[in-house]
Amino acid sequence: MSRYLWPLRVAGAGLLIAIAAIHLDLYLTGYRTIPTIGWLFLLQVIVAFALALAVLAAPLAGRRSWLPAASAAAGAGFAIATLGGYLLTVWVGLFGFREVRTTAGVVAGILEIVAFAVLALLTVGSLPAAAAVPASSVSTASAVPAGRSSPAGAAATPPSGFAAAGGSGPSWADRLRKTALPAIAGLSVIAFLVFGISVGTANGGASSPTATQAVLKTGSAGGVTVLTDSKGLTLYWFAPDTPTSSACYGTCASYWPPVYGTPTVASGVSGVTGKLGTIHRSDGTTQATYNGHPLYTYVGDSGPGTASGNKVNLNGGFWYDLPVAG
Repeated sequence: MSRYLWPLRVAGAGLLIAIAAIHLDLYLTGYRTIPTIGWLFLLQVIVAFALALAVLAAPLAGRRSWLPAASAAAGAGFAIATLGGYLLTVWVGLFGFREVRTTAGVVAGILEIVAFAVLALLTVGSLPAAAAVPASSVSTASAVPAGRSSPAGAAATPPSGFAAAGGSGPSWADRLRKTALPAIAGLSVIAFLVFGISVGTANGGASSPTATQAVLKTGSAGGVTVLTDSKGLTLYWFAPDTPTSSACYGTCASYWPPVYGTPTVASGVSGVTGKLGTIHRSDGTTQATYNGHPLYTYVGDSGPGTASGNKVNLNGGFWYDLPVAG
């Protein structure tokens, strides 16, 4: 297996770098504004780059060092832990944030599974081999019970767990490889199945396009009274939009779900004095507008009273909340 170690090492480090690059892009284009999740994404980027460097540099410690195997194992653990964190945010949410299905997230998940498999194989292949016992160090007497003579020409038996002198018999590392390879393959297949099911059932991010009415309310966010949807989530407008069209589609609409339907003000709510209207999106659905601004929520808001998307430059332009009279 030694001939495959450097290809596995380069592939594993490259996959870690690719994962770090995707997380850095996600951090810069939206996640940095999400409480807790934002700095965790930045931490993932730093750790992934550091582990990639460690995987490549570890062989400098020597062939019999544990560092090559340890760095590869750390990389494999990081990849599968990052995948687990993504699945948790998809299933139940994490730190008040519920992940949505995006192309970047799917690609990162696939790379994490492949990185786990490659780095796990590298870990097993990098284990220091058990040294063979020199023939001169094994006495015939130690291999023959007391009171019996050793048959002429009988070979001495090496201690348990070591290869015989001259390399005959499998070492403990060889035995571990035989059991580890099927386990790695099985875990990778299971990870792909769980990931595929999770992504297939994940929310795409947008609210129901079948809504016919959007009920508007007001709430407090950061000490300011702002326009909200019926659930109390802060509503936003996107600077590149026009009064007749939206510029937010695809991944943008996953992170900034449009508010569908004809807007109405909830009973008993005061201060919402702007002009209500609608536009037609490219898919034929109706999106609510306020004072000529198409309305959106933001997946980074954990609930009512938060406005983490205000005054951020993401997905091609600035986003703003909509202050109203209290």
